Amino acid sequence: MSTLADAALKVRIKRVDPLLPLPRHETPGSVGFDLICRERVIVPPQGLYRVPANVIVAVPPGYMLMIAARSSLPMKKGLMIPNGVGIVDQDYRGPEDEVRVQVYNFTDRPVEVARGERLAQGIFVRVAQVEWVGMVEMEEESRGGFGSTG
Repeated sequence: MSTLADAALKVRIKRVDPLLPLPRHETPGSVGFDLICRERVIVPPQGLYRVPANVIVAVPPGYMLMIAARSSLPMKKGLMIPNGVGIVDQDYRGPEDEVRVQVYNFTDRPVEVARGERLAQGIFVRVAQVEWVGMVEMEEESRGGFGSTG
């Protein structure tokens, strides 16, 4: 049986603070790798904060880096990623382009995120830019509206 590691994508990465570890997949079947907090931060009640994730990543051509919350983030910390996911583009890789995880504190109390704490996960996703082909009419039949498949 092959594992995800058999098809590993080689990606250039720089740690802002080299004392902290590189992101890693926690199990052989993990799709996402954990991103950690570079410095202790306090997220104010009902406030937004961009948590530094300690890495600058050279996203390979044909991919994007998607940032998603760890599944435990809302229950354990009272935090969520306000727009659902973050997207790191291929050209966001300069010396000051540290990946940051935007979080929203939905509680009524300040929330501490400790240095080195696993906060979010990164997942590389294949992408393509499009070339639009304008149509006067679409040939297919309409299948229904929102939620029409059941």
